[in-house]
Amino acid sequence: MKITGTALSLNVEDVAASAAFLVEHFGFTERMAADGFAGLGRDDAGVNVVFLRRGLPTLPADQRDDVAQGLILAFEVDDLEGELARLQAAGVTITMPLTSEEWGERAFQVRDPNGVIVQLVDWKAPTGG
Repeated sequence: MKITGTALSLNVEDVAASAAFLVEHFGFTERMAADGFAGLGRDDAGVNVVFLRRGLPTLPADQRDDVAQGLILAFEVDDLEGELARLQAAGVTITMPLTSEEWGERAFQVRDPNGVIVQLVDWKAPTGG
């Protein structure tokens, strides 16, 4: 098997709102769209994000009413503090403050208009850690 791409598909109530949030605040671009569907990507992200309207009849019946709960959409970034300041200046509510874990992870979180958790993270362990 050769994997040629990766996408994360999330069922949400308002596809346009989630798509606009990633475009405006995280630099994604809309690559594909149709009624109830938006596919977003970034050349440097390594994953595409797809939003599907909850209840979409093209989904299997046992998945149509699922929602993106308990999932964290995490993006590793180079300048965590800079991104935090940029999002705060843009009026985005920080739902988990910047935290540092003993194993070296540092992260903060926001939520999109549909409640999808977006986490910005720095997974580089401190020198000597």
